[in-house]
Amino acid sequence: MDMTILGNSLGTWAVAVFAGVISFFLFCYAVKLVDKYLSMLLERRPSAVTGLILDLVRQINVYFIFLLALLIGSSFLNLPARLSKIISVLVILFLLFQIGLWGDKVISYWLNIKIKKKVTEDPSTATMLSAFGFMGKLLFWGIIVLIGLENMGIDVTTLIAGLGIGGIAVALAAQNILSDLFASWSIVLDKPFLVGDFIVIDDFSGNVEHIGLKTTRIRSLTGEQVVISNSDLLKCRIRNYKRMYERRVVFTFGVDFETPTERLKEIPNVVKGVIASMEGARFDRAHFASYGSYSLNFEVVYYVLSADYNLYMDIQQKINLSLLEEFKKMDVTLAYPVQTIYVAGMKPVSVSVEGLEKIEPKRG
Repeated sequence: MDMTILGNSLGTWAVAVFAGVISFFLFCYAVKLVDKYLSMLLERRPSAVTGLILDLVRQINVYFIFLLALLIGSSFLNLPARLSKIISVLVILFLLFQIGLWGDKVISYWLNIKIKKKVTEDPSTATMLSAFGFMGKLLFWGIIVLIGLENMGIDVTTLIAGLGIGGIAVALAAQNILSDLFASWSIVLDKPFLVGDFIVIDDFSGNVEHIGLKTTRIRSLTGEQVVISNSDLLKCRIRNYKRMYERRVVFTFGVDFETPTERLKEIPNVVKGVIASMEGARFDRAHFASYGSYSLNFEVVYYVLSADYNLYMDIQQKINLSLLEEFKKMDVTLAYPVQTIYVAGMKPVSVSVEGLEKIEPKRG
């Protein structure tokens, strides 16, 4: 036991190892004990704060516990200054890393609470909070790294100056990534659309699910998720249907050429009455617009006082059914494709295009 290693006897080393091992297991046991107690408490009385504390306890890194135990064990030894310094630096670095994990968790917890409150009241604020949360985490981890480098003896001031020069080269090498990053900030600040909006971009349409730093994700009507880079997105013409307060609807129909003039004059008023009776719709106009190849065409314009597409289709269906009923009462026939064929020595016969093969000529 009188043998010395690094200036310490075997007995001292035994005490140091024993103290380190005991400390390690005690720390691990204490973490598990606190974890178990908080889990039971959370089951009995659910609380967001208790859940956060439980998550923080579970974030404790086993390597950090090991280094703490190593530091306690080494305190019984008379180690060389260099080795003692290395152990202290390692403990500080892992402590900073542990603080980083805790801080990241706290920021995420705070963001989730704020976003849940704002997502229904003000989606634009929720989107902005998500972006600022990422930047906050990035800044927080940057400070942790700088403190760690400072403790390692690296001149942080010189490093930052060097990063400023090297940042130019990085920016040139990552132009596409940076353009998407700046585009995401343009979307967050300018708010052309928000999470939950229904938008149409070229041939794609759907609800915005997520606005990220590089891409925006859209859930299409057919169910799949469409991912578009932010820079490409801002180059397109975006139609935001969520911000449509009312929908202008134009539709046409044609009636038979044999319809009497008196009935043609009545049709616009009939259409007006039908649309005016619909709740959630505002009549604009109805006109005998043009002569078709086989019909007299009417054009109708009205407004649906909502952006809801399902409501628009419900109203349009009611209008169509009501017009059919009114035209039936008026003895007005909706037109369908017809051709009149003149053959020498025969009376003209009007038949539908689909029934041409069934024509039996009638002699005059």
